[in-house]
Amino acid sequence: MNRYQIVSYQAADFFDIKGLRSVIPGELLYKDASELFYQVKQDQFLYLFRHGAVSFFNYTPGEISSFFELVQPHCRNFFSAAFTDELIVETKAPENKISFNKIEIENENPETLRMIMLNVSQSVTLDYYSDQTENLLEETNAYTQLLATKGRLIISGRKLKRFIGKTLLLKNRIAENLYIFDSPPETWENEQLDKLHNDLKKSFDLQERFRDVAGGLEIVKDNLELFKDILQYRTSLLLEWVVIILIAVEVINLFVGKT
Repeated sequence: MNRYQIVSYQAADFFDIKGLRSVIPGELLYKDASELFYQVKQDQFLYLFRHGAVSFFNYTPGEISSFFELVQPHCRNFFSAAFTDELIVETKAPENKISFNKIEIENENPETLRMIMLNVSQSVTLDYYSDQTENLLEETNAYTQLLATKGRLIISGRKLKRFIGKTLLLKNRIAENLYIFDSPPETWENEQLDKLHNDLKKSFDLQERFRDVAGGLEIVKDNLELFKDILQYRTSLLLEWVVIILIAVEVINLFVGKT
């Protein structure tokens, strides 16, 4: 059996797919508006995603570093400490078999390798989105704790709006870029490829991890709705007091004018 390594990174917030096509060498085997899949050498493959993930098959650390230097001008918010995930691939096995951090496959055709690289990339992207969700939860919990201990919400309306915007943006990015519950079109007429894809999803626990992220964002959303209602009530109460004061001033002026 031949032994290779897949390494996937969540390397940036965004890759300019159109711009990258002009700088990446190799044979482009698959492309659409959000993905590029290359065969760089006979036994070397590269898979890029618009949402900032990239997967390397049989690359050395030096080649990976050179690639990142090449693509930095074509990405947004490049991560100096990127999220990463790895998988060992052994080819020419008697049958397809997945174990901890390793997969054995019967053949190494590009479609099979692309499917494996897709799932490793989805896993590392989930790690990134999970980290973003945890950050939002921690920030939300800090305000909730203040509300519980001091009985008041210490956040401005502008900051709350920015907070809501960050949450909605993350939810939208997850919906656009994760294909956890959908099988790629290539699997629809290829039973073996479909089975491999489903086995990989189970091995990486993608669906359960996706639900955890979605659940965390739902908690953040519920808290933000509560914060918004509190701020609206506070604003409404302030306006009521302003109206009362203005009426009182008018009444005082009226009495003063008659005396």
